[in-house]
Amino acid sequence: MQHFNILTRRGFFEMAMKTGAAAALASLTDIPFVMKRALAETGIGRNNKKLFFIFLRGANDSLNSVIPINDDGYGPGIRPTLFIPKDPATDYSASGVPADFPVAGPNGATFAYQNALRLGNGFAALHPSLKFLAPVYNSGDLALVHRVGYPRQSRSHFDSQNYWENGSPNNNMAKDGIFYRTIVESGLANTSPLTGVSIQSTLPLLLRGSRAAMTNLNDPTRYGLLGIPNTDPGNIKADAAVSEALGMQFPEKHNRELLRLQYKNLIETMTIFKEQMDFSEAGNTYTDDENTDGDYPYYLFPTTNAKNGGYAQHANNANKYVVDTGAYGFMGRLKAAAMILNNTDAIIAGTEIGGWDTHSNQGKVTGSHPNLQRRVAWAVYALKKYFTKYGNKCKWDDVVVVTLSEFGRTTKENSDAGTDHAEAGVMFVAGGGVKGFTPGARSGVIAAHPNDPVPWVTGTTEKVSTMFGASSRYLKRSVDYRSVLGEVIREHLGASQEQLNRIIPGYADESRERLRLGGAVNVREENNNTVIRGEVDVV
Repeated sequence: MQHFNILTRRGFFEMAMKTGAAAALASLTDIPFVMKRALAETGIGRNNKKLFFIFLRGANDSLNSVIPINDDGYGPGIRPTLFIPKDPATDYSASGVPADFPVAGPNGATFAYQNALRLGNGFAALHPSLKFLAPVYNSGDLALVHRVGYPRQSRSHFDSQNYWENGSPNNNMAKDGIFYRTIVESGLANTSPLTGVSIQSTLPLLLRGSRAAMTNLNDPTRYGLLGIPNTDPGNIKADAAVSEALGMQFPEKHNRELLRLQYKNLIETMTIFKEQMDFSEAGNTYTDDENTDGDYPYYLFPTTNAKNGGYAQHANNANKYVVDTGAYGFMGRLKAAAMILNNTDAIIAGTEIGGWDTHSNQGKVTGSHPNLQRRVAWAVYALKKYFTKYGNKCKWDDVVVVTLSEFGRTTKENSDAGTDHAEAGVMFVAGGGVKGFTPGARSGVIAAHPNDPVPWVTGTTEKVSTMFGASSRYLKRSVDYRSVLGEVIREHLGASQEQLNRIIPGYADESRERLRLGGAVNVREENNNTVIRGEVDVV
């Protein structure tokens, strides 16, 4: 377990230059003042609303997720091995109808269907590996936000992940995360042991900052101090070690309040995990409440072959898996993050999936990218079912699930049957309060239609087509990721606009950034302006 409180001397001076030395010093030495201001303003953490994040690290090929199937420019000419064809029996121009969900049945392979899945907006389709998004989409609980990016898009994994996480594109001086600032603005970071939690190898920048300690767990089954086993003797040893450290006397002039808070939170966190949650495989008993694929009520978090779809019910048939066997570590982390968000006062929790840097052998309907997409689709479906069926402190209507990925990938397939670094991508936003598909009225697909407020321009002429609109080779953006996250933080989590201006600095500069209202933003690598929608009314 890691409770992080990170501030380098260089970072302090950078913050001092940007905000003024007095303000920077106050943020370090007067934590109660910061919290009092937040408590006076905020609904964050008090309206029972929570956020679940999944970072797709390596850059997802969004054109292989939400496919512009009715764009004449999409086809085997640009994607000779990755192109997903239409089903000849399906009318992809039909609007207002539910997404297609091909049911495997007891004798069929889970992913036997190999054509594009109609989304019912008359233009876009899903990759068949994302079939388990369809039930969530059809219930109105999923929005697919396409053409997402930010101004002056970096194609560096390191830089672009930083910008997505710090909420300040092209600013490498910002060392705290967008979700960290959200929690600080909630005012709860010095009163609750768990506010922001990640389940992955290290605490992501999303939750890093200098004024409060967030929690990171690598292995939730070994959450004790220094990896001490979760046994009675081990817990006694760990508790004693932390209690002894907490009792040490430090000069007040060195501002030890935050250190004491960190130790206090660590003790309380270990107690909560020890007494309230079973992260073990034996505790992985969460199942679906229906015959998901016309077959069997599956386990929601497949972490073994026996719990992976209908494998065990069909004489160990690997064709009945819902995720690839390499997904078990991720599914365990997903379960742990869901359990923590559901059973504690944590406001934000999440995890990550690596492996999205698909430069070669990306795979058409099988292979690395389809396998990754199966993980995402099943994760979103499982979270919906978990918070609906097992909701405790967090019901499905109280949670929003968001995916993040640093950029999209090239419109044209490369010579290695993969795709390279590009610009715009796609975000999946799910939850009981998400404004998604309504039959005959509202599409759950945003920014992927010629009639969108910022139209998707179709055609094979590369200088005109949206798929080649950025630098004549990349999918052109029309939505800023900060607008999506900003709307979720304000409308769902309950931040005031003044708080949001501090959480996402671009909101405080509306005349230039236009995150809320939308407008034309000049992008240096293009000859014309890119029109940005602003907020997309997702929650």
